[in-house]
Amino acid sequence: MAVEPLHAPDAGPPPTQSIYGGFAYFQGAIVPFDDAKVSIGTHALNYGTACFEGIRGYWNPDHKEIYLLKLAEHYQRFLKSTALLKMKLDVSVEQLCELTREVIQRDGYRTDVYVRPIAYKASPIIKVDLHSPKDAVAIFAMPMGGYSRIDGLRVTISSWRRISDNSIPARAKITGAYINTALATEDANAAGYDDCLMLTEDGHIAEGSAANFFMVQGRTLVTPPVTDDILVGITRAAVMRLALDFELDILERSVDRTEVYQADEAFLCGTGVQVAPIVEVDGRPIGSGRPGSITLGLQDAYFRAVRGNDPRYRQWCTPVYGGMPRIT
Repeated sequence: MAVEPLHAPDAGPPPTQSIYGGFAYFQGAIVPFDDAKVSIGTHALNYGTACFEGIRGYWNPDHKEIYLLKLAEHYQRFLKSTALLKMKLDVSVEQLCELTREVIQRDGYRTDVYVRPIAYKASPIIKVDLHSPKDAVAIFAMPMGGYSRIDGLRVTISSWRRISDNSIPARAKITGAYINTALATEDANAAGYDDCLMLTEDGHIAEGSAANFFMVQGRTLVTPPVTDDILVGITRAAVMRLALDFELDILERSVDRTEVYQADEAFLCGTGVQVAPIVEVDGRPIGSGRPGSITLGLQDAYFRAVRGNDPRYRQWCTPVYGGMPRIT
C-alpha cells in the first residue's frame, strides 16, 4: 500500500514569480538586488558563457533555522563547471559558502529559499571565445516553494535529444545549454504533460528536462550512468544514500525507452523537483498509476533529512543563522 508523504515542502511562491527585493553578492560586495545589474553587451548574455548552481534552503520552524542542503558539494561542482569554461575565480568553496549565508542573513528570510550562484564572462565584448572576457561571480537567493508537483507527474518522451558530452557537456551547469531544457519542456507542457524524459543520441534514457531519473524494478533502483549525458546530480547522490536505509539495491546502467513503460515505479529527483513520482509516461500508467510505496518512502526520508529532522543526515545541512557552515 502506498504511504502518504509526511514532509512535503511548505507552500511558497512558484519559480515563475519575478525576483525582487533582497540582496545579492555582486562585484565583490553585498548590494541590494536591484543594484546588481550588467550591461546588455555582457559576453555571457550574448553567448551563454556562464555556469550556475541551484541550492535549496529549507526552513525548519521548530529550529528557527534555514538549512542549506549540501552547500559545499554544490560549490565544489560549481568550481568544476567554471574550470570547464576556463574561468579563474579568486574564491574558495569555504568563501562561497560563507558569502551565501551572509546574503540570506541580510535577506532575513524565514521560509524555504532557492539560492542561485552564477559565474559569468563579464566583459562587454563581441568575441566568441573563453579567454578574452573577464570572469565574475554573483550570488542571490529568493523564497521558493515547489518547482513542480510532487504528487504524481505525467511525462512524455521528448523528441528533443539530450545534448551530448561532445557538444555541450551536461555534467556542467552551463547557462547556454539550458535552451535544450527549454525546448523540450515547452513542447511537453504544450502537449499537456508536466515534464519529459530526454534520450541520448543512441536512444537511451538520459534524464528529465532538468532532473535525474530513477525507476524501480522490484527492490532495485535503476538509474542512468554518468556517461549517458546526465548532470551528476547532488540530489541523485542523496537519494542513492537514502536507498541504503531501505535496503534497496542500486544499479547504474543504460535504460531503454520501453523499460520505463514497464517499470514498477519511477521518479525524478533534483534540487528543483526534489523527489517527484512519475505516474504516467506517454499515456501509459507506471505500475498502479499512482505514486509507489518505495518512491514515497524515499520522498519522506528526503524531506526529513533536508529539514534537519534526521540526525543521521545533519551533516547535509548548513545552518544560515546559527553557527558556521559545515564544510565536508
